Amino acid sequence: MRTSTTARVGQYAALLAYLVFLAFPFLWLISTAFKPPRELGSLHPTWIPEDPTLDNFRQAFEEQPLLHAALNSLLAALGAAVIAVVIATPMAYVMARRRGRLARAATGWVVVSQAFPFVLLIIPLFLVLKNLGLINSVPGLVMVYVVWSLPFALWMLAGYVRAVPAELEEAAAVDGAGRLRTLVSVTAPLLAPGIVATALFAFITAWNEFFFALVLLKTPEKQTLPVILTHFIGAEGVADLGPLAAAAFLATLPSLVIFALIQRRITGGMLAGAVKS
Repeated sequence: MRTSTTARVGQYAALLAYLVFLAFPFLWLISTAFKPPRELGSLHPTWIPEDPTLDNFRQAFEEQPLLHAALNSLLAALGAAVIAVVIATPMAYVMARRRGRLARAATGWVVVSQAFPFVLLIIPLFLVLKNLGLINSVPGLVMVYVVWSLPFALWMLAGYVRAVPAELEEAAAVDGAGRLRTLVSVTAPLLAPGIVATALFAFITAWNEFFFALVLLKTPEKQTLPVILTHFIGAEGVADLGPLAAAAFLATLPSLVIFALIQRRITGGMLAGAVKS
């Protein structure tokens, strides 16, 4: 009994330490965003600002086009999420329901593709977008985000499809429904929570993405919010710390709110595929 209690206390202590480790950067970011320049340059920094101010937020909006960049990020993230889900839903259905070497090979390829580094993909994607005339454009960035998020969307949705009893589809087939009608009328409504969770995950991924946007978008009016944040760093690498923290805090809020809303659904989608019916 004593050993079990000690082990449980150790687990909770390790979990608490991990949560503190994760929360420290965000809490320090919030603290920095509300500190005046005098406190930012102090040799003895404090957690709670002694003289909190909103000047950093005002200065951030005055120095950089944050609202326009946020609109670009929103358009790119929404477009990528919708297109990825539309493409992934029927493909995930086929992957989950079909049996055979081709289906297993497709599933294996989806998993392996997640290990590809960004640098390996950016050159061919850049050449394709250049030939299509989509360099330095939000539609071109949407295409890249769809390619990048599609494998995980397939894997996630396939787990939801496997969780839907096949007997329901067999009953629909007995009633005369074709494969497409079954997918639209029977399976899709049951997949609605998974589709929403997958779309939101694709949205978060695109909203936070930096590398592709940095390479493909050249002019400030086309750049997304993560790229605009780098403009708060001078040519010599000196950061305008207060406005940078304020802008980064505002850019982080949508991701935190959305992820807090869907984290249970994401976990359920990951585990659903591991459960055999």
